[in-house]
Amino acid sequence: MHRTAIAIALAACVAWAAPAAAQEVREVESRDGSLTGEVVGTPVEGSPFAQLEIGMDQSEVQDLMDRAPDRSHGYESGKRWIPFYFGNDARRVQALYRGHGCLIFTGGNVWGGAGGELIQIEHDASGECYQP
Repeated sequence: MHRTAIAIALAACVAWAAPAAAQEVREVESRDGSLTGEVVGTPVEGSPFAQLEIGMDQSEVQDLMDRAPDRSHGYESGKRWIPFYFGNDARRVQALYRGHGCLIFTGGNVWGGAGGELIQIEHDASGECYQP
């Protein structure tokens, strides 16, 4: 009985995780080589999202997209709790561009300074990538 319950739970976990695993995830170096980010999925050829590059500034992205994001929110990353961490990734900002996908930017250090670099691009026209 106990083994059956574990097997059912594992099967449910695998089935739940399968759709997310189906998308291609690529690790990409920023244009200046200072950081590494992720690109999830495949861009639609000719779309503004296809022109995005890891390491771009938030203002560059908005200029390229010719608009502000449809929705966005900030959250703390796990790096927030590393003692003496002074990097610009203690907070993050996730932005949704409907019809294109989601972007994640560095949100700054623990005092609110710096940040604004694009570290993840997720090509998902459905918008399911946005998780507030």
